[in-house]
Amino acid sequence: MAAIGLPAAAEPVTVAALGDSLTQGFGLPAEDGFVPQLQVWLTDHGADVVVLNAGVSGDTTAGGLARLDWTLGPEVDAMIVTLGGNDLLRGLDPAEVRGNLDAILTGAEARGVRVLLVGMRATGNYGADYKAEFDAIYPELAARHGAALYPFFFEGLLSGTDEQTAREAYMQPDGIHPNAAGVARIVAAMGPAVLALIGGAP
Repeated sequence: MAAIGLPAAAEPVTVAALGDSLTQGFGLPAEDGFVPQLQVWLTDHGADVVVLNAGVSGDTTAGGLARLDWTLGPEVDAMIVTLGGNDLLRGLDPAEVRGNLDAILTGAEARGVRVLLVGMRATGNYGADYKAEFDAIYPELAARHGAALYPFFFEGLLSGTDEQTAREAYMQPDGIHPNAAGVARIVAAMGPAVLALIGGAP
């Protein structure tokens, strides 16, 4: 017999992680990828949450935009956007990157989905002007859309160590993707921002 007069159990918050191979977990056992480690971290910190892996290896911001409608199902309350790394590797026009991310944030707004925008930073390969234009995309769009901003995906790797040491200790041999220990550091650093995001999710 069903209990009468008892409140229904609250549904867990559902977070979609829209990204590329960094989100998807390239080169790692499934349990060591970004999404599974983030799920465990959030649960260990008391969050009732389900994190969906919407990472596709090789995706650009254009690819992420093309998948937005599929990603934002009716169950999704919040979204982490980690895109731009492949745009950088291909030297794509920052204006194109900006337009794609702007459209992603606009689409999330239209559905009432809160967003944590995770920044990427250009190297100096394409010159100082390119780097300045690219790096400015994330804080400017977050401010325009009222989205939360996490400044740099790899922030956790650089905390308390220099870049060369971090690369040797926490990156896979390709120098692009973090190893399992690197993902753990990234998640530990980003986790509080995700907790803040879902604390205000519907």
